[in-house]
Amino acid sequence: MARRWGDLSERNRRLIIAAAIGEAVLKTAVIIDIRRRPASQIRGSKRMWIIVAVLVGRRGYAEGDELTALGRAE
Repeated sequence: MARRWGDLSERNRRLIIAAAIGEAVLKTAVIIDIRRRPASQIRGSKRMWIIVAVLVGRRGYAEGDELTALGRAE
């Protein structure tokens, strides 16, 4: 397994860049949604959920989905 950027193939570099762009787009969409959503539809503060959205990494979007579900008041 390559450990340095220069050791990666061109294909792998492009995949990593594409994944990073995709992650940034998704996080931006989540932040926009939180900011537009009325506070009555969110459990807890909007600021807390924005921080959580930013800090949740690529480790698992399933976890992010669970956090999103917990943040919505029904």
